[in-house]
Amino acid sequence: MSEFVHPSGSRSAAGSNPGELPDVPALTRAMTKGDEMAYRTFYGAYFDRLLRYLLVVARGDEEAAREALQSALVRVARHIRVFQDEAAFWSWLTVLARSAFADERRKRGRYFAFLERFRLVAATEQMDKEADDSLRALLEQKLKALPCEDQELMRRKYFEHRPVRELAAALQTTGKAIESRLSRIRRKLKEAVLAELKNERPG
Repeated sequence: MSEFVHPSGSRSAAGSNPGELPDVPALTRAMTKGDEMAYRTFYGAYFDRLLRYLLVVARGDEEAAREALQSALVRVARHIRVFQDEAAFWSWLTVLARSAFADERRKRGRYFAFLERFRLVAATEQMDKEADDSLRALLEQKLKALPCEDQELMRRKYFEHRPVRELAAALQTTGKAIESRLSRIRRKLKEAVLAELKNERPG
């Protein structure tokens, strides 16, 4: 059970009494200074509450709610400031949570759009056309099997839609080299997926 020491010297344990909330001005002031105990108290008081809020926003999708919550907590740490009352603090937290959920949903949309393009490749080559869920799971498996640097390049290019010139600048190379590398990765991924589908075909 986490505990927060107020400037006055008094102590309050987050979650010690149901519905009890910490002293928000003191808590957020300590959080702005990077106080580890303050963050523990914050998590104790708001983690479950934010998760319940996000479960409503996500319409019961627990995986999406938890992903958004992790992103929201990172934003809290980056942007925390002093709040004078709990209502204002909670309102700010819900704005961060909704924003995190929206961003995670957009990322998922880009990811599945990317997978869908590979699904169409498999279909046009007359490979196994079974349920999309199975194929998407296979594509995800093959993506995760790529070297970390290749995964990162694919993520930046196809999920974040970064321009080639930006990727080239970040890696201190040329746009042509990036295009060539992306082509090799796409070919490698396609071959891995199609080979797996072929192996799964009966006979």
